[in-house]
Amino acid sequence: MIYLRQEKFEFAEHHFRKAYQINPRSSVIMCYLGTSLHALKRSEEALEMIDKAIVADKKNPLPMYQKANILVTLERYDEALADLEELKEYAPRESSVYAMMGRIYKRRNMHDKAMLHFGLTLDLKPSTADVASIKSAIEKLHVPDDIDEDLELDVPGLSADPEVNDRSERFIGTPVTWCLLY
Repeated sequence: MIYLRQEKFEFAEHHFRKAYQINPRSSVIMCYLGTSLHALKRSEEALEMIDKAIVADKKNPLPMYQKANILVTLERYDEALADLEELKEYAPRESSVYAMMGRIYKRRNMHDKAMLHFGLTLDLKPSTADVASIKSAIEKLHVPDDIDEDLELDVPGLSADPEVNDRSERFIGTPVTWCLLY
């Protein structure tokens, strides 16, 4: 576990494999082995191990979440959403599930569903760091993923003096940033 947190993934894989040989029924060990394999860019092997972990303990939410995470990195969004919907049954108050669903919907340009899931995430009282990242994701909801994350507020023809422009011309960015302008 220490090697995984230190991002020494080869060592982590080695030790999780040893632990798996000792206790091949532990869904937690299988899950962390899968996480190590994914970090080593061996995602298909990771998915196989995560699937074994899910079969070993269907009520453990960790492998289900990790599987969805791997599927998102492989851009297999439909499968990830299906797994997350199932995971909501086992962990209905887990904000990270809703946050991941919001990110998937954002990538698929389904902004209404993304906003709904980001809102649900905030309602579930995530950690302070997660709140900041969710609010940032909401602000950038209508900005395509491939565009730089910074919103450009310097628009040609738009004066820096707010009295020169009428209010409608100052609506730049997303609805959340509109609130910040006033």
